[in-house]
Amino acid sequence: MSTVEPNQGEKKGGKKKAGIVILVLVILVLASVIIYLLMSRKPEEQERRNMVVTPDNVEEIVKQMEEEEFVAPGYYTVTMNYDWHFATGDAVSSDAYVENMVENTNAVYLDLFLANDEENAIYKSPVIPVGSELRDIALDTKLDAGTYDCVAVYHLVDDDQNTLSTLRVTVTVTVEG
Repeated sequence: MSTVEPNQGEKKGGKKKAGIVILVLVILVLASVIIYLLMSRKPEEQERRNMVVTPDNVEEIVKQMEEEEFVAPGYYTVTMNYDWHFATGDAVSSDAYVENMVENTNAVYLDLFLANDEENAIYKSPVIPVGSELRDIALDTKLDAGTYDCVAVYHLVDDDQNTLSTLRVTVTVTVEG
């Protein structure tokens, strides 16, 4: 026959509660540290420009580059117009353009879909390297005259053209005649 001490269950429960309290406190401390670090960042006071590397300043430039924060791949700033006009459904657009600015980290391509049919692309772009732009865009699917709500799905790709992430942007396509 086993005997149970009257306080034995309370000891186990008390230890469990203390562990939970400690875990909550650790999480709160970590959250506070993260918030403090994020809030203490100073905004850039001046526009940064690239510097010319010379034999006299090469060590200084290398040191600055080592100290700079790494920008994770997969971020993209959309630079394009959102209203594309075409004289006819199979003509080259008079104003559609997409730019992959030098500030971006990855090459990109886009597929354009009608908003109500994201299974069938009406335009598939080539890969646009960083620092390049795409103009003279002609749809792959001929559209009748009208205005169409569309969705451009950008694919940010690595060097092997594997998709790292996607970005969706609305575009209005107008076919005049």
